[in-house]
Amino acid sequence: MTFEELKGALAVFGWSERDTLTLAQVKRRHRDLIKSCHPDLQGEHSSEAMQRLNNAAAILLSYLNNYHFSFSEEEFYLQNPDERLRLQFANVPGWGG
Repeated sequence: MTFEELKGALAVFGWSERDTLTLAQVKRRHRDLIKSCHPDLQGEHSSEAMQRLNNAAAILLSYLNNYHFSFSEEEFYLQNPDERLRLQFANVPGWGG
């Protein structure tokens, strides 16, 4: 896959490379978009739209399934801001300590 293909797949889903997404969000959007392309709603053009959506989903899922996750403390607090705040203010009187 190229970066242009990844950007194109994101665009099909209504996103850009600046968005931060979870696997669950991608799956949910794919399901919702597929429903909107149902043959009863779109007629003869539905198979083209569904193929485009499924191709985009395959690219996004491939990217996400091969993504390398960081388990560093810094990354943990970036992904869990409430825990970072709890730790930051744990010993402050009136907040947690």
